[in-house]
Amino acid sequence: MLKDKNLRIPMILLFLAIGGCASLLPTYEPPTVSVSAFRVLPSNTLNPKFEIDLHIINPNNIMLNLQGISYSASIEGHKILTGVSNELPVIEAYGEGDVRLVASADLFGSFGLINDLVRQNKKDLSYQLNVKLDVGNFTPAIRVERLGTISFR
Repeated sequence: MLKDKNLRIPMILLFLAIGGCASLLPTYEPPTVSVSAFRVLPSNTLNPKFEIDLHIINPNNIMLNLQGISYSASIEGHKILTGVSNELPVIEAYGEGDVRLVASADLFGSFGLINDLVRQNKKDLSYQLNVKLDVGNFTPAIRVERLGTISFR
């Protein structure tokens, strides 16, 4: 036990604050993020651009006031697309919303993928989508990862 009486109250308050923060979101579920559309944009440069529509479902009883989003997509371990945005909607509690993003292709990742595809005759390609949603304030970022396979059979 603390011998210094001046430290007892601040220490008790610190422990209560830590316990209170830990119990703020005990039933919080990560939002569901899915790709709803993918389009190639016209470009005058060597680096192609894509428009990606994401559909976000909020399964929680608090709204998501999104401040920013960063994302990347990989195919067969090669990072193909990356991007960020800060033009995002507020997604109400138990609601859903759509986000339109513009992504730039990673040329070295794309060349690596093309090289692998030329050397191997694959019927299935694995993909990975990583999305980080920043809800601001003192809340940690929400990270969503989607893994899957694209089949060409």
